[in-house]
Amino acid sequence: MDSLDGKASEEKVAAIFSQLNQTARIQILLIIREQPACVCHLVAALGLRQAAISQHLMALREAGWVTTRRKSRFIYYHLAEKRLLPLIEAAAQIAGISYDEIARISQRPLDNCPCPQCHPELAPEYSCKSIPPGSPANS
Repeated sequence: MDSLDGKASEEKVAAIFSQLNQTARIQILLIIREQPACVCHLVAALGLRQAAISQHLMALREAGWVTTRRKSRFIYYHLAEKRLLPLIEAAAQIAGISYDEIARISQRPLDNCPCPQCHPELAPEYSCKSIPPGSPANS
């Protein structure tokens, strides 16, 4: 059963904005808007702990906005609800921010990211390992 069933129309709209009230969730959606990402890429891009990112991903999955696909030993997160992007873009415009400015977080590759998308030359045993201390992601 959808978590929005049984609510008034306005409550359903408010629930969408409530899900988007976390900066990290908006950042995750922007990062995966065009290309899926694994958790280690999100850690490198956002500089947050894996546990925090996992909590945000769980909320996004429960909302039906993000899906996962396994490729070998890696789990990649995909944007399932692309209609959120124009909403985020409109909010940025209202705030006087260009969409390009907030979308730059999705640029790849990241130097400090050990994921196979950013650094396919890394041996699989080194991919998606902990980000080294002192890297920009842990600053």
